[in-house]
Formats: sequence, structure tokens, C-alpha cells
Amino acid sequence: MTRALTVAIAALIGAGCSHAGDVRASDAPTGDALYGTREPFAAHAVYFVVTDRFVNGDTANDQREQGGAHRTFDIPVRCPDGIDGNIGYLGGDFRGVLDNAGYIRDMGFGAVWITPIVDNPDEAFTGGDPVACGSSLTDRGKTGYHGYWGTNFYRLDEHLPSADLDFRGFTDGMRAAGLKTVLDIVGNHGSPSWTMPEQQPGFGQIFDADGTLIADHQNLPPQQLDPKGNPLHAFYNATGVVDGKDGSIFDGNLAQLSDFDAANPAVFEYLAGAYEQWIGQGADAFRIDTIAWMPHAFWKRFADRIRGQHPGFFMFGEAFDYNADKIAEHTWTSNGGVSVLDFPMKQAMDEVFAGDAGFERLLPALHLERGPYANPYDLATFYDNHDMPRMAATDAGFMDAHNWLFTARGIPVVYYGSETGFMRGRAEHAGNRAYYGQDRIDAGIGTPIHTALSRIANLRRETPALQRGLQLVLALEGDHAAFYRVIGDGDARQTALVLLNKGGAPWKATLDATQIAAGQWRDALQGGSVDVDGDVSLAVPAHGVRVLLRDEVAVPAALRARLQALMAGRLGGPDAASE
Repeated sequence: MTRALTVAIAALIGAGCSHAGDVRASDAPTGDALYGTREPFAAHAVYFVVTDRFVNGDTANDQREQGGAHRTFDIPVRCPDGIDGNIGYLGGDFRGVLDNAGYIRDMGFGAVWITPIVDNPDEAFTGGDPVACGSSLTDRGKTGYHGYWGTNFYRLDEHLPSADLDFRGFTDGMRAAGLKTVLDIVGNHGSPSWTMPEQQPGFGQIFDADGTLIADHQNLPPQQLDPKGNPLHAFYNATGVVDGKDGSIFDGNLAQLSDFDAANPAVFEYLAGAYEQWIGQGADAFRIDTIAWMPHAFWKRFADRIRGQHPGFFMFGEAFDYNADKIAEHTWTSNGGVSVLDFPMKQAMDEVFAGDAGFERLLPALHLERGPYANPYDLATFYDNHDMPRMAATDAGFMDAHNWLFTARGIPVVYYGSETGFMRGRAEHAGNRAYYGQDRIDAGIGTPIHTALSRIANLRRETPALQRGLQLVLALEGDHAAFYRVIGDGDARQTALVLLNKGGAPWKATLDATQIAAGQWRDALQGGSVDVDGDVSLAVPAHGVRVLLRDEVAVPAALRARLQALMAGRLGGPDAASE
């Protein structure tokens, strides 16, 4: 591996020199500043929970008798292998999350992303297509347990609060426990709105803050709506479903969901007002659902409105696309400057940590220099979530994935239960969103994935270089990775050398004087120090990580030009010329 690292360094030094002449004066960093991002939220790794499926902290709000003939609580989806899904409510609530704030914080997270909190219909949906174990975008018999079927965006869904715990109390409690609240918001749609045998209350309807009905799909397919003639239809698009053979699915409705008209000023005012209300009650950041289904102009106006009242408010969106050039458009200042979930990196991580690909597969997804994103260091990085099968990795694969996720560029996001490999490989209706529960939390503490995750996540929480530093790659090859994270920004001055081994045998990583600066390095995970004077060999355990730290900018002379080029070139897209 010594030769591989040396060859990689030579290539990178050459690349740094070749790029130097391309750096425009307007992009040059001020003074000697070195950083990937100054975004404050980058300090906080995110734990994502489907609130209803995490922990039932208060059975008094379960609404177990709700829905009558179309009941809403505990509706199993039977799977042939005996591991069932569920499309009913299962009782998770604010109390269940808050009761476990210490557990989440102790793992190393600084924020919790919760699913939407707005009021959803009080019955199971009778339209759409039948739900099956392996189905997707099928909603017959399903409830709004997930929160994405809003009917009143100003009112809490009754399944979440307790008599002594509203949303303000929840966010206050989370902050007291050292956690920020990321609120999942929806701008594209409300609840399912047509194909019901008979119209059901709430479905396809929108109510204002006073509870007045202001929009109603009236169980009509979109093409039969009359937005100009019927005021109750004006909230909605009349485009209808567009099949892939006729154009992009983004041109029409998603399943039978009521599709909001982004061009209607009343829609914008309704949504912006609602989400300003929730910020006022303690939301610290937004995750924006289905951001790609609405035009850039809507989100630009929305971001300007929110940040006009709350400067620097952090938002990241879901554009479910593995094409970096497409999802990057949302990050540009001209389109609102909203970060996104890093789907291309997710795809690469799945191939590397659940498949047979080597670390080199991750390199094209990094986009560290003149890439399409406004700033790749602000991206929300993840390997699975509630809308796709959970990662089908071994315990070692999860540990390897977390070692990369918490040391590489980006803001790590981990889906609830992944700290124990919960329901690995399972899709939405096959257990992906299964109930976790207090017993699993208690039993999972100290298990191998949990222990390794807590170790690396807590290190990131304590290490500015891993949160916001530039990433300088030495080598990504096969089972091994070596890179630096470097920050030199005001009082934050730190260098982290990261060595990752996803192989089943220990790795002896050897670096020479062109790859590591002489001096004393602190071993962040194993303790003690490493004195470097010339070549050094470092043992990295199987499926393990080594992180060496210096509280200064400490890279050898051979890498300094490369580091400066990375600083000058870290912004991408149209924003590259703005700094």
C-alpha cells in the first residue's frame, strides 16, 4: 500500500498544479483560511426517526378506536417470509423521542429529524392501489402515520403530543438535552384525494388555522378539477398523472396525492405561514420532502421568506435522483440555496459497504472541486431511509459505512434502528418502517454496530476538522482509504488524518514524508500519541478506523498547493464565482 499511496499523492500534486491556473481571482480564499464550510449546522450529525415508529411514550394519545370502519391503528401487511410491515399507527410520539433524547445524544448525534407533525386524515384511505409486501406508491388501506398527508398544516396531529407536551415543549426539551429539531415539511402535496369509492373526510381537503375548509378535491381526478370556476379547486393542479412514456413523472401527480399549485399565491402564503409558525415553536432546521416536484422559483421565494425572518436557517431537500447534476440545482443560490440529501453518495455507499465495490467507487460522488453543488460539504449524507430498502449489510458493513459517513465530507444522517442493523434490506411495506420500541433501544446499547457508531460519531462531534474541514484524498482503493480533513479558520485550526479499513484483515498503512508532516500527532481513538519523523507505519484493525489529530494546519509541503486548490475550488455550479 506504500506504493499506492505514493502514486496517488503524485497524481494529486500534479492535479493541484494543473488546476492552479484555472482558479479565478474571485474564487481565491481570503488570507490563509482553509475550510469546507462555515455552515453552523454542519457540526450536528442527524438521527432520523419516523416518529410513530420509534417509541410509544404515551399510550393516552394512541387513538386506537379511531376511524370506525376504516380504522387507523395497527394494520399489518403480511409478507411471505413472516416479517410483516404495517400501514397503521403504532403509537410513537413526542414523548417517546424526548424520553430517549439522552440515548440519541450519547450516540454522538446533535440533531433529530422527525417526520411531519401536521394533522393527517382520521381514517385509512380506501382508494388507490392495494398495498402488498413489495409494493411502492400504493396506498389502499394505509393511514397517515408517517405525517406526509397533511390536511391542516397549522394544527398538530393528535397522535403526537401529550397533555403536558406540545411541540414547543418537545423542542424545548430536546434543546435542554443538547439536540436540535429538524422538522420534515411538505410543500408539494396534501393527502390522497381521489379514487375513493365514497369521499372520506379529510382526504383531498385543506383547512386553515381556524379550521375552515379552504380547498377540496371532492374525490375528482385532477383533469376534472375546475380551478378557475371553483374556489375549492384553486389550490390544486389539474395536470393528472403523467406516465414515464409521456414525459417526466415530475410533470404530474404523485400517486393520488392532492397536488398543490405552486403558481397560486394562496398556496405559498398558506405553507409559508404554517412553517413560520413551527419555527416559532422551536423547529431548528427543515428537511423538505419532494422538493424536486415543485419549481425552483417556489423554493427560492420560500427560502428568502424564511431566512428573511430567520437568517441562516438551514434546510435540506429530498430530490430522489442519483444524478448529481440534477439534484445540485436546488443548492444554487439562484434557486434558494437549499442543501439536499446526497443520493449519488448513497448509491455509492450501498455498493461499497453492502456490496463488493472498493473505496474508489466513492471518489466520483465526492465532488470536492468545481462540482455541480454549491458546496458539497453542506450535503446531508446517508446510506438508506424510509423510502427505500434499508441497507442490506453485515454488521461489519454497517460499521464500515459509519466510519466513512462520520469522517468524510457532508452532514451525516442515520435512520433509526441502523445502530443495530434493524430490518436490514427491508423495503417500505416489508418492515422498513417497523416499530422500534424501548426494549430494542435498551437491548441495543453496547452491541457491535451501536458501540462502533457511538465511538466515531462522538469523535466527529468533538472534532471541528471532521465537521467542517476540507477533505484532501490520499487514496481510495480497494478495502483501504486515507484522507485528510483540514480546517484553518480563525480559532478553529486542526488537521485530521483518517485511515479506514473495510477489509477482514488488519492493514499496515505506511506514509512517507510527502504524505504526513513530521511532529507529534494525537491518536484520537486509541489514545496516546504518534511521533512522526520521516516514514511511519500505522496499524488499522479489520473493519476499523484510525484518526490522528494535530491542533494546527499540519500537512507536508508537497500537499500545500493541493490544499489551497481545494479551498479555491470547493464551491461549484453558478455559485463558484460568487465567493
